[in-house]
Amino acid sequence: MVAIGQFNQLEIVKDSDVGVFLDGGDFGQILLPQRFLKDQAQLGDNLTVFIYLDSDDRLIATTDTPHACEGDFAWLKVVEINKVGAFLDWGLPKDLLLPFAQQKFPPVEGKRVLVKVYLDNSNRLAASSRIDKYLKEETTGYTVGQEVDLMVADKTELGFKAIVDSAYWGMLYSNEVFQPLNKGDRISGYVKRVRDDNRLDITLTQPGYEKISGVAGQILEVLKEHDGYLMITDKSSPETIRSVFKISKKVYKKAIGALYKQRRIAIEEKGIRLLG
Repeated sequence: MVAIGQFNQLEIVKDSDVGVFLDGGDFGQILLPQRFLKDQAQLGDNLTVFIYLDSDDRLIATTDTPHACEGDFAWLKVVEINKVGAFLDWGLPKDLLLPFAQQKFPPVEGKRVLVKVYLDNSNRLAASSRIDKYLKEETTGYTVGQEVDLMVADKTELGFKAIVDSAYWGMLYSNEVFQPLNKGDRISGYVKRVRDDNRLDITLTQPGYEKISGVAGQILEVLKEHDGYLMITDKSSPETIRSVFKISKKVYKKAIGALYKQRRIAIEEKGIRLLG
């Protein structure tokens, strides 16, 4: 069954001057225009194509990759606003409609807006900026340290709001983020805490022993690059530690403590030294 708004593998069943027609099952034959064809494509070949409705509401195939598929969240640029709604650049020739009824705030032409891509009752792909209605308020089944997929949604006074696994809100706190983040970034993170209200606090470094192990490995690599000695101790300033390792002083102290216990480093008065 063809999934509109997704990539599908479809068979070429007919050739023509305007392109090839693909087997769309219950939807009939779907045109893949000539400009998307490779020279070696032949009848019977299976092609991976994205399916959507063109400006005449006909199913059309493309090998272009949109910025988001049906069901995805994305930050998309507003390219036009008219009496129908706002139109967003999502990487395909036909812009994506953000109807007035689906706007949480009035969009601004030239600015980006966070939306969910959905399929309306007429099988047309559209966007909604009413994000909360697509996310569950309470999480279930998450454990501390569990890896999750994140999309950075917004910056707040506390840090960054992120969409977790395309289903929940999560929070990344500023004092635990040591890398540049921008709205729309897709990154991996870890569950730091499942709060009493069943919301998620997220971190970009894995909590517990495995996190320290990873940071410790980073410290060892930097030591090797500096001939086995660094003038940075657990008494160095947080700014110095952050500038070199992109981590907090608290995480650094735990990491060098673990390395010291493993007899991998010596902690001296003015620095740390690699052993062995």
